[in-house]
Amino acid sequence: MDKLFLEIVTPEGEIFANDVKSVQVPGCEGEFGILPRHATLVTTLNAGVIEVINLDGTKDMIAIDDGGCIKVAEDKTTILANGAVYIGGSNESEIAISLQKAKELVKSMSSNTIVYATTIAKIDEQVRQK
Repeated sequence: MDKLFLEIVTPEGEIFANDVKSVQVPGCEGEFGILPRHATLVTTLNAGVIEVINLDGTKDMIAIDDGGCIKVAEDKTTILANGAVYIGGSNESEIAISLQKAKELVKSMSSNTIVYATTIAKIDEQVRQK
């Protein structure tokens, strides 16, 4: 099975590090997807949601603020973000707390109302699916 190692790092530490099937990120020129053996690239990211498809088919979401960057290589992708919040948890209370933190992060860091609305819609959709 093809896999890609994804790590997401902030100044506070590592938010996510695991082998995944694919990743979708909010690039500065629009959203784009990354699969194993993707062409090498380095670019900046906008505020938004990183959507991760894990090897077992489950989906994770991480909200990030403006000003991040991504380095993609064939088998490893590294995202550096000023701020990021993993959206999830083992119970409804943890999920609600992470959801609120993610919304606050995106709202405080993005002056673009379209980006904010799109991000909040994605976050809400993910929570409804869990």
